[in-house]
Amino acid sequence: MGEEKTTQNEELEQNASDLQEEVVEEVFEEVQAESSGEENLKAAEVKIADLEAKLENEANRYLRLQADFDNSRRRARLDLEAAQTYRAQSLVMDLLPAIDNFERALKMEATQEQAQSLYTGMEMVYRGLLEALKKEGVEAIESVGSEFDPHLHQAVMQVEVEGTEPNTVIEEFQKGYKLKDRVIRPAMVKVSQ
Repeated sequence: MGEEKTTQNEELEQNASDLQEEVVEEVFEEVQAESSGEENLKAAEVKIADLEAKLENEANRYLRLQADFDNSRRRARLDLEAAQTYRAQSLVMDLLPAIDNFERALKMEATQEQAQSLYTGMEMVYRGLLEALKKEGVEAIESVGSEFDPHLHQAVMQVEVEGTEPNTVIEEFQKGYKLKDRVIRPAMVKVSQ
């Protein structure tokens, strides 16, 4: 019986040892599974954070592109409106020297009958040109007697005149013109000091 007990004890010890190894292996596998699960979880969290950052960058990029598109569309519309509003500017600029010449010619006095009829014809052409320009929004800048404005006038002389306020336009050498609200040629004037 002593040998049986020893064999049983050895078997029990062997079984206990085997059971202990199995438990250790199971615990080890669970720990490994948990640690690899935690590693997977950490890796997934890092990947999610990376993807969220990329998504935010792309959303910001989209918003910037949309704003740029809206701005360029608005600029194009404003440019088109300005082009339509001031379409006659180059033509007006080309006509102004001819109008100046008409004004100089109309300052002459006609003494003969033929000269008088020529003068009347020139006056009619001059008025027709001014009327056509007025229809396009061109108007002369009124200068004499008004206060000097550097946006509307170009001072070529300054003189002291008694009885006038300083910076008052005394004489106009060349008419200035505006097209709608834009000055296309400032008036050349003499200004009091």
